[in-house]
Amino acid sequence: MKIYNTLTRKKEEFIPVDPGEIKMYVCGPTVYNYIHIGNARPYIIFDTVRRYFEYKGYQVKYVQNFTDVDDKIIKRAQEEKTTTTEIVEKYIAETLKDADGLNIKRATVHPRVTEEIPEIIDMIKTLIEKGFAYEVNGTVYFDTQAFDSYGKLSKKNQEELEAGARIEVNEDKKHPMDFVLWKPNKEGEPYWESPWGQGRPGWHIECSAMARKYLGDTIDIHAGGEDLIFPHHENEIAQSEAATGKEFARYWMHNGFINVDNKKMSKSKGNFFTLREVAQEFPYEVIRLFMLSAHYRSPINFSRELMQAAQNSLERIKNALFNLDHLIRHSQEEKMTEDEKRLEKELEHFQNKFEEAMEDDFNTADAVSVIFELVKFSNVNVDSNSSKEFAIAVKNKILALLNILGLFEKEEDTADILDEEIEELIMKRQEARKAKNWALADEIRDHLKQKGIILEDTPQGVKWKRQG
Repeated sequence: MKIYNTLTRKKEEFIPVDPGEIKMYVCGPTVYNYIHIGNARPYIIFDTVRRYFEYKGYQVKYVQNFTDVDDKIIKRAQEEKTTTTEIVEKYIAETLKDADGLNIKRATVHPRVTEEIPEIIDMIKTLIEKGFAYEVNGTVYFDTQAFDSYGKLSKKNQEELEAGARIEVNEDKKHPMDFVLWKPNKEGEPYWESPWGQGRPGWHIECSAMARKYLGDTIDIHAGGEDLIFPHHENEIAQSEAATGKEFARYWMHNGFINVDNKKMSKSKGNFFTLREVAQEFPYEVIRLFMLSAHYRSPINFSRELMQAAQNSLERIKNALFNLDHLIRHSQEEKMTEDEKRLEKELEHFQNKFEEAMEDDFNTADAVSVIFELVKFSNVNVDSNSSKEFAIAVKNKILALLNILGLFEKEEDTADILDEEIEELIMKRQEARKAKNWALADEIRDHLKQKGIILEDTPQGVKWKRQG
């Protein structure tokens, strides 16, 4: 398996720190609002990475934090005339609701900054003791000049780094690139007691402390959006490696940006969408398929036309599965023929091709293409004359590959959801049609539609599918 490592700017063979176990840290959201469509991409991408590792037999310890103390949270609480705690609890719940919609597996640990203050303070004390940090009037800064390899992740030179850092002039800093580890609180803000007075942590130190606490000094994969490379992840490396003297993360993975209608997403341009808003128009599983249909490192363009195309693609998969279910229920033959046994061997070819795509830097775009090749194989080779055993083998292979991508995992076998009432209604409708009682037939169709069952009249008989 090869992973593109942002640190080295090349694909590298993946070798975990501990055989059989993978330690992943993925930067989570600051919980002051609903997550936006851009936030959804790292959620989906790195959940899929985790799922593939688990499919390959690894034990994955997956940590994704919630930043629950931040200027934006404080501002939102003031605007809504409520407490930061209420804002945080509300939007963590809403974030998890969206994550569940996207079929994101819960992290092994979801640490919150406010619950990790002792570890954060301990790390800052260590950095001061080792000469990598200094305190000025209650603010503690990291001394970037004391860490020789500062800039190794972003590959920025001194001039580029200084140009970015000098946007905010601060005479207390030894150097413009130095960043805050601890800052005094302002009136009305949440705070904690520390050796440097009442205050709260800076943004970057939080992830370093939480990664170390839950995953150890050296982790396998640190991941997040491309926008986090500098300064956030650059600063994490500096803090963590200065504190421990060890390599912080072996592999750094970053997903590309999302553009909306070929423009950078921003509130000022009026092209900013929360995930919840998009999900009101397109189901969450369509959003997930859309995100996986491009390579994670590539920028991706979000538009209604492309989302509609993803929805149509998902319908192609669903229709193939519904057709397979219908054939499985009505097949006259139980066991495979010799020809079907030869065809069944081709199913392994699809699985191997799928794995090759995923092991080449998690190329989900190619992996999704393999699934559509398999759907085409199903449509061509499974028909009313096929055996039940062969139809089941094809269906199971499609579902197995979809499940690795976190798609259709919650999909029930449609044969199990037709209870006796619905079976009976379908029979009554058939009788009504034979008697040319079209009003009754339509009434039964409408009743079934309310139950989420869509009927399709075909030359092979009535087929149905679940709505959505």
